[in-house]
Amino acid sequence: MTNRRKGQLGLILVAIIWGSGFVMSSVALNYFSTIHILALRFSIAFISMLVIFHRQLKHINKSTMIRGGILGVILYLAFYFQTIGLVHTTASKNAFLTAFNVVLVPIFGALFLKKKLTPLNIIGSLSAIIGVGVMSLNEFGAINIGDVLTLICALFFALQIIYTSLYVSDENPYALNTVQMGVATLCGMIISLIQDQPIEIGHANGIIAVVYLGVVSTMLAFLLQTTAQRYTTETETVIIMSMEAVFGMVFSAMLLNEEISIRMLIGAALILAGVLIVQLKPRRKQQESV
Repeated sequence: MTNRRKGQLGLILVAIIWGSGFVMSSVALNYFSTIHILALRFSIAFISMLVIFHRQLKHINKSTMIRGGILGVILYLAFYFQTIGLVHTTASKNAFLTAFNVVLVPIFGALFLKKKLTPLNIIGSLSAIIGVGVMSLNEFGAINIGDVLTLICALFFALQIIYTSLYVSDENPYALNTVQMGVATLCGMIISLIQDQPIEIGHANGIIAVVYLGVVSTMLAFLLQTTAQRYTTETETVIIMSMEAVFGMVFSAMLLNEEISIRMLIGAALILAGVLIVQLKPRRKQQESV
């Protein structure tokens, strides 16, 4: 199996993990505030990285600290704006607008990384974002402050993917991800203190959900993403990871007994089409394009 295929499989696993994270987030929100969930999930992810991969810490140097710090701030801001955006808009619009990074990543790759923006990349990205829209939107309505905040969130998620691709070829992925999680944890703690909201540890179900979000949906998922991006392009990364909406639908049906509609199946098909379309490029051209 080629490294590119391994990277693609790693990103599919990330999408599966994040799809399951929808269920765990729903459980966690019954016991914790959204700000506390962010602080806890990054803290748990950071501690897990330190415990499991402590031997990799020797690879942390000044460059890793700077680059991991940038990624950590960007990552926390992405989640933070998504969270506060959700307060002022609907969940369906929040999900759709967050997925707008599928469109932003190819554009940013062309602007900042001087990567070629190919027609198939554009078609694949549009197919994926339309698919997310079909799955999540019942109606859109007027633009409000929550929509704007969620678009800012999509901007930061796109930047996180772009900067990860920029940094990962020169850095140890374990060391880079450890610093990223550490800085995101620091941001989460600062925001919690500013808002003067002490964290209360409550029901076992809430604790289990937050631990899952921290260890699996954050530590493992972002480590897989960081490693996989060594072998995949930015556009491949964001389109494959847009499949989290598909897996979220599946896990919600299996574990929360939510119904799957024809509209959701059509949206899932469009997302999968986007993933397949971006694979159609000749391998030689794939390496020089986004």
